[in-house]
Amino acid sequence: MSARSVRIGGMNELLLSGRGLLESARWHDGRLYVSDWSASEILDVATNKVLATVPSLPLCFDWLPDGDMVIVSSAEGKLLRRQPDGTLGTEATLGDGVWNDITVAQNGDVYVNGFRQFGEPGTIHRVRNGTTTPVAENLAFPNGMAIIDGTLIVAESYGQRLTAFDITDDGLTDQRTWADLDGTPDGISADNDTIWYADVPNKVCVHVAEGGEVLGRTELDRGAFDCAVTDTTVYVVAAEWRSMTEPVAPGSGQVLGIPRSSVRSAGASIRSTGRNVTSDRT
Repeated sequence: MSARSVRIGGMNELLLSGRGLLESARWHDGRLYVSDWSASEILDVATNKVLATVPSLPLCFDWLPDGDMVIVSSAEGKLLRRQPDGTLGTEATLGDGVWNDITVAQNGDVYVNGFRQFGEPGTIHRVRNGTTTPVAENLAFPNGMAIIDGTLIVAESYGQRLTAFDITDDGLTDQRTWADLDGTPDGISADNDTIWYADVPNKVCVHVAEGGEVLGRTELDRGAFDCAVTDTTVYVVAAEWRSMTEPVAPGSGQVLGIPRSSVRSAGASIRSTGRNVTSDRT
């Protein structure tokens, strides 16, 4: 269900509630989008409109430079392309495995991470002109990715670090630790030359600089799965984590909008709410 924007504790806004496992928070052309893995849906948060239904878990997406959405269909082992009329077609074959997060470079190259099966080292593959090529391996559960000035940064959840690669025409080079973390990074969002990461077990989103300096944090009452950052707001998707077999409590998924002015104060603690609110949003 959607939720009317309401102030909670005078600080943050509940933009969407009553959902399942929300992930893949994306800010694009002035609008916020998320995926609901429990419902196999990609949503426009402002309208609660379903843009695509893809029965896949994980279910992540991004946009190509021409404005078309690309969607990782892990269940099919494919990268899908959403046309302006909403139809879905195959952009590339990824192959067998668990395909997870995605990011797109300015030249249209698509990077998708994952692993052959849970527990095995992770990889990153590049899709260029419909061809899929492995460009990185031996990652400790690769999760969120972002690109800053020609550098691809990936969250290694089991490694508790952000790892960087230089993007070259031939692939990814110069693998290095961008930041060691005191937490478990899931989804990430670039913020100029810094990174925000969401942390499910620690119920927090953390703003870090290269080298690991903590610049800010927002504490939640449930697991933070991903975030998207604008000049004014940190958007967080959160839900009550349970287990790998039943990931989140039904209906506990929320989208929160947190003003950056409240985050910048040291140690700002921003609490979400478990209540659902009916909508009169237009």
